[in-house]
Amino acid sequence: MNAHHTREEIHAFFALLQAYLRVRIYTHFSRFEGGKDFIVDLLYKRRGKYARPFLHGGMMLLLFFAVTFGPVVLKKVEAENQVSDVLPSGVLTSVTDYGQGLTTLQGKEVAEFRGGEIIEHEVKKGETVASIAELYNLKTSTLLWLNGLDEKKPNIKEGQKLKILPVDGVLHKVKRGETIYSIAKKYGLDGAAAQGIVNYPFNTFVNDETFALAVGQDLVVPDGVMPKDDLVPASSIARVLTPNAGAISATGQFVWPAQGVITQNFRFYHKAIDVANRSGGNILAADSGKVIIAGWIDNTGYGNRVMIDHQNGYITLYAHLSLIQVQVGQTVKRGDVIGQMGSTGRSTGTHLHFEIRHGGVHEDPLQRLR
Repeated sequence: MNAHHTREEIHAFFALLQAYLRVRIYTHFSRFEGGKDFIVDLLYKRRGKYARPFLHGGMMLLLFFAVTFGPVVLKKVEAENQVSDVLPSGVLTSVTDYGQGLTTLQGKEVAEFRGGEIIEHEVKKGETVASIAELYNLKTSTLLWLNGLDEKKPNIKEGQKLKILPVDGVLHKVKRGETIYSIAKKYGLDGAAAQGIVNYPFNTFVNDETFALAVGQDLVVPDGVMPKDDLVPASSIARVLTPNAGAISATGQFVWPAQGVITQNFRFYHKAIDVANRSGGNILAADSGKVIIAGWIDNTGYGNRVMIDHQNGYITLYAHLSLIQVQVGQTVKRGDVIGQMGSTGRSTGTHLHFEIRHGGVHEDPLQRLR
């Protein structure tokens, strides 16, 4: 009985509360509507009198917001439009200059960097190393270093292809244990100048905080200077070259390129054979073909090397030469002398490093030589 009575009292309480709230809300709403109608009628009747103050007040408020927030909004929009107009999609738009804030690449800089690509220039009739360097707004030394040309006699010929860096400096292939600081020092840059290697927007690092490098990666060293010890010796290009063979046809069979003792066989980490001879000797073209590389073209361990395209899918490489007796673009017959055995580059003694590549894949030369 008591429980039933309690439920009835609760029900009556909520019914009374609902009625009370309805009345209060209705009363306040009615007063609000009445006040609104009064103001609207007043403004309508005297709209001419109040139109001018409302108009001037609104204009002053709009002017206040325009002066206060306008420059900030316009500056942001202008910056976004400038970046989107100047930079093509996929191009790096900014690079952190560690310790100096953020630098945004402008259109001129992007054009100069060419997206970081190292392009090839085919030499035209009458062109010189100096004229080609001027064409790309580079120093002559940059072309000489990258293409392994002799500084004293930078001979080039029509049809020859030269590699072109985006900026003045040196292209370095990273070796085990090297850091950006040791590389900077190698190319004549002090510790602070190593920042230039980091700032170059197309250099990559294994770790962007420690600037760790991957063995074998290419690194552009802006404004670097090639050490004298790494320059191509003037004597590495013979004064008298092996004559051009004219029209040739490879046989697909390879002759031994040098006389000597095999000191290292083909392995997964050494995809070539080494033929050593203390007295040196001639290096011969293993088969007929066209010379595509002749010189110390970069800072890799091959040193002076010759590469021959046999135009049948095969390419042979001859490294560590002391003297080169052919030039890029000429043809050679099987057995022609292309250079002399030596110990340039990463070498511990006089020998020939010989590779055979087929479709870009290294093959064991001992399975091909006759």
